[in-house]
Amino acid sequence: MRVVMFYHSLISDWNHGNAHFLRGIVSELLSRGHEVIVYEPRDGWSRRNLIAEHGGGAVTGFRRAFPHLSSTFYDARTLNLDRALAGADVVMVHEWNEPALVAAIGAHRRRRGHYRLLFHDTHHRAVSTPGEIGKLDLSSYDGVLAFGRVIGEVYRSRGWTRRVWAWHEAADIRTFHPRSCARCRGDVVWIGNWGDEERTAELQEYLIEPVQRLGLRAAVYGVRYPESAIRALDRAGIAYKGWLPNHRVPEVFASYRATVHVPRGYYAKQLPGIPTIRVFEALACGIPLVSAPWVDSEGLFRSGHDYLRANNGDEMTAHLRDLLEDRRLGSALARNGRQTIERHHTCAHRVDELLSIIRDLHGTDTTSGFGPVASVA
Repeated sequence: MRVVMFYHSLISDWNHGNAHFLRGIVSELLSRGHEVIVYEPRDGWSRRNLIAEHGGGAVTGFRRAFPHLSSTFYDARTLNLDRALAGADVVMVHEWNEPALVAAIGAHRRRRGHYRLLFHDTHHRAVSTPGEIGKLDLSSYDGVLAFGRVIGEVYRSRGWTRRVWAWHEAADIRTFHPRSCARCRGDVVWIGNWGDEERTAELQEYLIEPVQRLGLRAAVYGVRYPESAIRALDRAGIAYKGWLPNHRVPEVFASYRATVHVPRGYYAKQLPGIPTIRVFEALACGIPLVSAPWVDSEGLFRSGHDYLRANNGDEMTAHLRDLLEDRRLGSALARNGRQTIERHHTCAHRVDELLSIIRDLHGTDTTSGFGPVASVA
């Protein structure tokens, strides 16, 4: 099967969490013998900012970590879709693409019609800025892959698509697995970007204040932190480390005793059932995790078994204290969380789901190479 994908970036994960999942999905498809071509814009903001801040060595680091992955760069003004989509069986278009490209690929599908076309949404814009998503022309797309049922329901209720499937993110366990570490760097680590003021108060309550109260050795990795945030971290004795290449996250998790999950406001309040990719990655790496409030409405994980949930800052403080004082508790959480990932939430599971969706779309058309299968919508 030939899969052609249009995404913002495979190469850069600078303020671009979708790259994590994309790398895992592409790796899994390739391992099964499929041909995968990923197109990303030549002037994409994530890769541009990565190189501006860290130089070309950051791209070299990606190529060393993922020698089997590569992108094809395109310029929107000169992109030839006939050539790009020649021989495609499946085309996937991510929601961060320009509306003109989304529409152009849909128009190409209407003219050619020889491939399955899926739109992939991994953001909260369907709720936060619905006008942007509502303007997209998805009329020629077979359906939408939404990274949570609640996003899918928005697409359904607003009539933006004829068909939608919940397709959660997951961990690439080729990269994300427990590592040994001879030296512990500290007690708590948080890896995440600032988030455009979407969780400023939450980071203060669920990370900065608990660390300060307990006098913990802590560090934060991420980008786009304003000076005010960096000063707040410094006052709490938390080391700000800046950008961390995502493939190095497992080694950092291995050198700390716990991590926290602080979802952005939209996911905590308006979009239940959608954890950040960091939850999948942390549990896959076997680090005990304590989460700020979010509603696991789809039952992805087991609260109190795979991770601990804190409903307020006091509970976060108590949970972190318990984890650091009781190593058996931490070991049990790490073991349970890893098992849940292995059983339900790897990129292999998501590729299985994707292939089932494609088979369902092909129905009984045996010329496609797929047999009939029930929809996973």
